[in-house]
Amino acid sequence: MMRQYELVERVLKYDPKADEALLNRAYVYAMKAHGNQKRASGAPYFSHPLEVAAILTDLKLDDATIATALLHDVIEDTDATRNEIDQMFGPEIGGLVDGLTKIKRLDLVSKKAEQAENFRKLLIAISTDIRVLLVKLADRLHNMRTLEHMKPESRRRNSEETLDIYAPLAGLMGMQALREELEDHAFRWLHPEAYEAVSEKLAQLRSRNQGLVEEIRQGLAHKFSEVGIKADTSGREKKPYSIWSKMEHKQLSLEQLSDLFAFRVIVDSIDDCYRALGIVHTTWSTVPGRFKDYISAPKRNNYQSIHTTVYGPRHQRVELQIRTYGMHRVAEYGIAAHALYKEQRGTGPMTTAHVQSSASTVSTGVNGHAPAANGAALDPDNSPYGRLRVMIATLLAAENPEEFLEHTKLELFHDQVFCFTPKGRLIALPRGATPLDFAYAVHTDIGNEAVSAYINGRRAPIDTRLRNGDEVVIETAKSHVRPAAWEAFAVTGRARAAIRRAAREAEKRRYIELGRQLVMSTISGAGADYSEDKIKVAAPKFGFKTADELLAAVGRDDVPLQNVIAAVMPSVSSPVAAEPYKPARRFGRAQSQDGWFNIEKVMSLKFRAADGEAKTAISIRGPNNDLPVIFEPGGAVPGDRIIGVMSPGEGIRIFQIHSPRLHDFEHQNWIDVTWDVDPDNPQRFPARISVTAINAPGTLAEIAKVIGETGGNIDNVKMVRRAADFTVIHIELEVFDLVHLNHIIEGLRAQATVAKVERLFE
Repeated sequence: MMRQYELVERVLKYDPKADEALLNRAYVYAMKAHGNQKRASGAPYFSHPLEVAAILTDLKLDDATIATALLHDVIEDTDATRNEIDQMFGPEIGGLVDGLTKIKRLDLVSKKAEQAENFRKLLIAISTDIRVLLVKLADRLHNMRTLEHMKPESRRRNSEETLDIYAPLAGLMGMQALREELEDHAFRWLHPEAYEAVSEKLAQLRSRNQGLVEEIRQGLAHKFSEVGIKADTSGREKKPYSIWSKMEHKQLSLEQLSDLFAFRVIVDSIDDCYRALGIVHTTWSTVPGRFKDYISAPKRNNYQSIHTTVYGPRHQRVELQIRTYGMHRVAEYGIAAHALYKEQRGTGPMTTAHVQSSASTVSTGVNGHAPAANGAALDPDNSPYGRLRVMIATLLAAENPEEFLEHTKLELFHDQVFCFTPKGRLIALPRGATPLDFAYAVHTDIGNEAVSAYINGRRAPIDTRLRNGDEVVIETAKSHVRPAAWEAFAVTGRARAAIRRAAREAEKRRYIELGRQLVMSTISGAGADYSEDKIKVAAPKFGFKTADELLAAVGRDDVPLQNVIAAVMPSVSSPVAAEPYKPARRFGRAQSQDGWFNIEKVMSLKFRAADGEAKTAISIRGPNNDLPVIFEPGGAVPGDRIIGVMSPGEGIRIFQIHSPRLHDFEHQNWIDVTWDVDPDNPQRFPARISVTAINAPGTLAEIAKVIGETGGNIDNVKMVRRAADFTVIHIELEVFDLVHLNHIIEGLRAQATVAKVERLFE
């Protein structure tokens, strides 16, 4: 076990101005507090916080963080209190210890809802001061190093938690070495057979290629020396978990992997990085598709290096990582590499603002060089702590904990692609991201208003997968109604959360408007004037705070319309029961059967208007109407007589008056609706036709040509019956109105290959 003076000397070696008295005080206090407590291994419990502190000294963290590491278990496992810690070590360290105590109590592998809620608490705890996360990661690392002394169930739970939560968080913070060790320990206990198999295979390859690593290292060093490049070259073998996950993901055998051996070339400057790359590529043949420049386009955790793979000595595929010394430290230690404890000395704890400030120094590159050779600026959200802030923002926007857990895990586990705005702003996204993800990464409003995209100057579908280096332009429109299916096109949690939130808000607005229309039409039919103030006054009677909430409940059919009418119009006589409102089919239009005009049929009742005259029906614009409208199969188009059926929780179902499906809804709530087409903004509406045509080559092409030339849009084509000489084809298409549809039908009937055309309503 490390002695007190040894720990202090380790800190003073990299930080001569560290508070030696603070470190001594924390060491003695923690040792006495834990007393005779033992770990599962039988070792003194105090050896654990001491080892955690030692791990953090390797990261060269400030004295307050080292003291926190020594004290991190005293509140949870001893009689020490937060007040006592505050008095002896100050509120800064007290707050850090308290944050770690709260994290320790979280169960991150419980059932999904609890796991998600605890994950929220975890991120909130570490978002206020990044040092909480750094101490927690060191704490988890030491626990994983000694996991063999735990019970099997504890080993499994700790390993799952490590692989699902802490290792990805370490990666998010750019702490690659720590992440790899955490993953490897978890892999060993979760999948022991796979771990043993990969380790055994690696041992065989190591024996077979004995001396290869040193041969390659010396070859590289010799080449760099010849041209005067000062470089440190080292080779290493990939970790078992890294190898196994790549084999699983790419369905490859161990022999097929090209990067079992990775070599690092560390040089003084960015110029030397590109010079070294030139030497490597002119000496050995490159492997196509295996070059990545993370210097000009850093990863989202600010990782910078040049990656390339070549056929080296013995025709062995060799992966090379070329970077500067500064980049190497960032690659190994991530956010802990920036000596934040120095810049912030005397300015309080390492909070969000401090880390953001230091993250901006990371984006300037290392050794004073710009981060991107092409001059592209890094998005502040792409700094390590910035990514965490984005995750917290997503957390707050999520509708429920499970939704948040889905989003954050998506963010944690995806690799990246790097795309650009037209002005050169660099946007890092998970691999597989689409222009929709890009739009939300730029700004939430742009994502909400996105209509279409241009990728590298060419128009592209909104669900196109982006590739590294793509320049993306997003076209927007404030009036755009985004299809619900677009959520399937989003990959990032940020985009999915925003789409769901916008969908919920749009749905709420539609139900409010539907409720307003229903109430307004009914009140007008009774000869009175509609007043929003009356609705507001009535809302508390139904348990709602606002008029909008009550109207939305009416629109969803959660509150009976007649009850609301009775509350806002107490002077009107009670409604009289009436026969259901049904279409008079022999006239081809709908009319009431007893002379009363039925404004709406939600409650299967009628109100007598003061003057006995008919009032206006609810107007319907189409699929993108402000009301929740669903067009039934077979569709309806402007010019058709239509009937609305109130469907609880869905809105209004629209039927053409001749639709045989109306018989299925005779006992449901009917609404009198009418078309309200905007001539300045024509919309297409769904319709279905059946075409009986000669079974001959080119017939379908002729049918499609007629529909296309007359301005129709085919959605779907299905052959429903085929004989030797004739084929029956059902076509789903979109038209502007009934005149347009009839024009298409007449055009098809005029074709020699077509025997019959009729409209379908089922």
